[in-house]
Order: sequence, then structure tokens, then C-alpha cells
Amino acid sequence: MSDTTGTGINILLVHGAFVDASSWSKVIPLLQGKGVHVLAVQNPLTSLQDDIDTTTQALATLSGPTILVGHSYGGTVISNIGVQASNVVGLVYISAYAPEQGESVLDLNGKFPASPAAAHFVPSYREGFVWIDPPAFGANFVQDIPSIESNGLAAAENPTALICFEVPSGAPAWKRLPSWYMVSANDRTIQPDAERFMAKRIGATTREIPSSHASPVSHPYEVSELILEATQSIRH
Repeated sequence: MSDTTGTGINILLVHGAFVDASSWSKVIPLLQGKGVHVLAVQNPLTSLQDDIDTTTQALATLSGPTILVGHSYGGTVISNIGVQASNVVGLVYISAYAPEQGESVLDLNGKFPASPAAAHFVPSYREGFVWIDPPAFGANFVQDIPSIESNGLAAAENPTALICFEVPSGAPAWKRLPSWYMVSANDRTIQPDAERFMAKRIGATTREIPSSHASPVSHPYEVSELILEATQSIRH
């Protein structure tokens, strides 16, 4: 693949649980409009290692410096990628998990009161896979968009293997790379205080917006602005 245009920095977008790469569909054109080369990986959500491997393969197709952007569970994935890849120059967490070595998603959740969405995690149609009960999806994952849109997302919800949340993280890339973090103040899937805790712990440049958990869907402009801020900081 040829070098990127515009800023000269690639953006690799990593989706979280219960969605797929289309969750970035509103953010992608905003980044492309600034001349940034963007790739949104389609992770299988079958295990943390499978998602790390898939993201690593996507990263290998990109030449030149790359910023990894993770939403939700995708933050655990990017935390484990940057350690392995010499071309990763920064990490952006969007209402995302940023685990310490040995921590799992469930460990991080356990440090704080259960989120409202936690009461609606149920088995999906795939054995061993969970999701947010579809009738409760809109109100707990993306309550700040029109119901006609959230109902569509609920119908297309992506089941996620429970093991994704149980496996401890490896050595985190945020210990050696600059990081940015966007807190969703109205998050009902991850506790906002958990996001603030993680952002502070990793020393991230932090922004906070009045968003649901799915800020790439409901607040794409703010999300893209933080990503572009990261690219500008890396360039300088």
C-alpha cells in the first residue's frame, strides 16, 4: 500500500463489542475530508487474541506512522497492539477500556458500580456469545440518536464472545506511546467515572463530551476532532 496522503499519518479504527466497523461510518468521511488515510478493521469478536491478530493484520497493510483508535472494548485491543508494532505512534481511546497489564474488562468494570447496561447483558443467538438485550440497546448504548436509527443498530447488533471480556490484558502500549481519551459523560454502558479513572491513569490528553457510549455514532464531529488533534500533535 502506498504512503498516506494529507497528514501523512494513517488512522486505524477499531470497533468495540456489539457493533462492527460500520459504527465508524460517520467519523470516516470527516477524517478523509482532511486528507487522512483511514482503515476501519472488522474484528470477529470471538476472543481478545483473535481481535488482536486481526487488527495486527490490518495494521501490517499500512505503511508509515499510524494512530490506533479504539472504541469501548476496542481500547483493550489497541492497548495490546502498539507494543508489537513499530509504526504505531499514538493511541486514541473513545469511551474505551485502557487496561493495565493483567487486567480484564470485567476487572475494570468491577472497580465501579455496575452500569445501567449491565442489567441487560444476555446470551445472544450464538452459543457462548453475549449482547445487550436488543429492546434495551437504544436506551443503554446510544440513547442520544433518533429511535429509528438506534432500532436499526439494535437489529444488527453483533454478538460478542464472553471470553473477550474475561482474558487479562498484556503489557499496555499506553505506557510508551502518547494517548488521547474522550470521556462520554452520559455513558450507560461503561461508567463515566471508570473512563475518567482510565484516562487519568494512562496520562491521556482528555476531552469530555455529553454523549452516550456510542459517541462515534452520536457525536462524530467531536470524535473526529480529537483524532485530528492527535494527528497534529504527532506531526509536531
